[in-house]
Amino acid sequence: MRCSHWYRVPLDLAREAREKVAVPYIDKAVQCQLSEHDAGEHFGLLTDTGAYGTALWLCWYGTDETELIVLPDCPVVAPGPDGEGCCLFADHAKQHTWEDAPEEDSCIS
Repeated sequence: MRCSHWYRVPLDLAREAREKVAVPYIDKAVQCQLSEHDAGEHFGLLTDTGAYGTALWLCWYGTDETELIVLPDCPVVAPGPDGEGCCLFADHAKQHTWEDAPEEDSCIS
């Protein structure tokens, strides 16, 4: 099950994100994409960077500390011939997205 924490993207970080990756739109709020947890870091996907295999994430700790971070994509794929790729970043904690998502749930990107 995915973490239930959401974070409203501060305007200055949304502006910085648009400049970093040259996209016209950044969501006003993001949900943590990691498996369910309460404490520690939360990571919300903002956008693909345009560079192969990387994405721009909003990382937050509590309510005050936030940062934009470019992370490489997780390279792990589900077993089987049609294995779904993980929608998180490399070296993330806990489960891959295909391990804790319902069958009809897909990557958020």
